[in-house]
Amino acid sequence: MAFSIALHLAIVLTVFSPESPAPRAPDPEPITVELFTPPPPPKVEIPLPKEEVTPPAPEAKPEPPAPAKSPPKRTAFRQTPAPRTITPLPAANTPSVDNGLEVSDAQLAGAATAGSGAPSGGGDCNMLRRLQAALRKDAMVQAAVAKAHGGRPIMVWNGDWVRHPSQEGGGLAAVREVIMWEVGFAPPACRSERVRGLVLITLRDEPGSARLVVGSDSWRWSDLLFARAGARGGD
Repeated sequence: MAFSIALHLAIVLTVFSPESPAPRAPDPEPITVELFTPPPPPKVEIPLPKEEVTPPAPEAKPEPPAPAKSPPKRTAFRQTPAPRTITPLPAANTPSVDNGLEVSDAQLAGAATAGSGAPSGGGDCNMLRRLQAALRKDAMVQAAVAKAHGGRPIMVWNGDWVRHPSQEGGGLAAVREVIMWEVGFAPPACRSERVRGLVLITLRDEPGSARLVVGSDSWRWSDLLFARAGARGGD
């Protein structure tokens, strides 16, 4: 009985007894450490770029002195430039101003005007006044006559339409068209009215304004509609 109690007590003491500490490892042997200063790094020399050396400019050789010019010889004659060759231009195949294009004051003596009544001396028609009013209103007529005006009255129709050198067509084209339009739409009695001599058309009332001349020895207003070279109104 006592043995059994002692055995149980030994077991209890074995279970509840603290564990024995683990065996301690031996301390490591000490290591000797030496401190030293490392040497500085080696210096690396970087080559610098070479400066470009500009070769000296070659010395300019002195120019040889120019030979002395001998003074010009004096002569008693003066040199003149050679005459220029002038090629003559062919004359234009157009009538000159003196070839019946401008009318003198002597030729206009007795010429009828728009304020002198009908050129035939009677009747209700005054074609001259009708034409003068139409020509004064047309800007193209004013421009054409101003270009051809030389100071004297201009002959426009003398049995045929007179061509001026500076204008295209006979009778100054703009003037001819207005006259033919007015005559063509005039009453038949006015177109067939007989006129003797010249009639004078003034484009402005101011002194020195351009004037136009129409007419021949004996003619009719309808002759202007069928004018041809050398045509004259007959009885």
